[in-house]
Amino acid sequence: MHVPDGFINAPVSAAAGVVAVGALAVSLRGARRELDERAAPLAGLVAAFIFAVQMLNFPVAAGTSGHLLGGALAAILVGPYTGVLCIAVVLLMQGILFADGGLTALGVNITVMGVVTVVVAYALFRGLVLVLPRTRRSVTVASFVAALVSVPAAAAAFTLVYAVGGTTDVPLGKVLTAMVGVHTLIGIGEAAITMLTVGAVVAVRPDLVYGARGLSAPLKLRVNGELVDAAPAAEVTPAGSPKKVWIGGVVAALVLAGFVSFYASASPDGLEKVAADKGIDKNVEEHAAADSPLADYGVKGVETARLSGGLAGVIGVGATLAVGTGAFWVIRRRRAASATAPTAAQV
Repeated sequence: MHVPDGFINAPVSAAAGVVAVGALAVSLRGARRELDERAAPLAGLVAAFIFAVQMLNFPVAAGTSGHLLGGALAAILVGPYTGVLCIAVVLLMQGILFADGGLTALGVNITVMGVVTVVVAYALFRGLVLVLPRTRRSVTVASFVAALVSVPAAAAAFTLVYAVGGTTDVPLGKVLTAMVGVHTLIGIGEAAITMLTVGAVVAVRPDLVYGARGLSAPLKLRVNGELVDAAPAAEVTPAGSPKKVWIGGVVAALVLAGFVSFYASASPDGLEKVAADKGIDKNVEEHAAADSPLADYGVKGVETARLSGGLAGVIGVGATLAVGTGAFWVIRRRRAASATAPTAAQV
């Protein structure tokens, strides 16, 4: 759902940019609370992993493909505020290095693919875990439903932006029906990927999953006809260290982007297909980074398609990991500095 330049007019693109900047500012403040010693090391990895999985387009209908948006996955793993920042880092890397998603449309993409997906997914996720049994399985089920709904929600949000600032005259009803229809199918793939990823981390280190914290209910015992809290059991050592989880995630991202991506569907994604079928793309503009050495997820000068795409994927994972880790490390340092700074009463 990467919106290219030319789909949305300049005033609305600028307004979306203001919304995106505001959302990022709020997320920066919120992320300081989320990026503790457990979440901070994983945030950059989550961004890199989402970048890698977004290269894996999967077929959803005749001549149409889809890929992960990642808002639900990021929000559940590292928190909603940090999740918005993760998606923003991914979109920035894709736009600058790979000419994927217009630069003037960056605010639209962050708002639609980052803010909307995270807000919708995390709100639904939290609501579900509150009513479902407090178990790990409930976390995976809630992640599936949240991710499924977040994708058509983002498609509807794009349609709203198009209704206000679209550069072509296409009936809004047709755009909405086509966008929500195809992205509901894409949402099924998004939900499966999100559920499997969250489930894998929960099985190894549930304490590293932001959305799974505080879900274990105390054991109850019936004494003289009354339920009382049982004595806490001895703490169980997690199955894998955070370092092992981080290394495993990096290796998985590199394999997905460097090798598995070669077998991804070559069909246009949901937005590209709808745009071509309905005529939304009549005024599409060439990307400002079209001459980038990594444009279209290939390395210029490398003739072998498999090697070119694989190298581009590995470079993208590395760049996203470096930028994301650096940014979240700075945010974490500011959190630590704020926590240790003396208050006015102390002074």
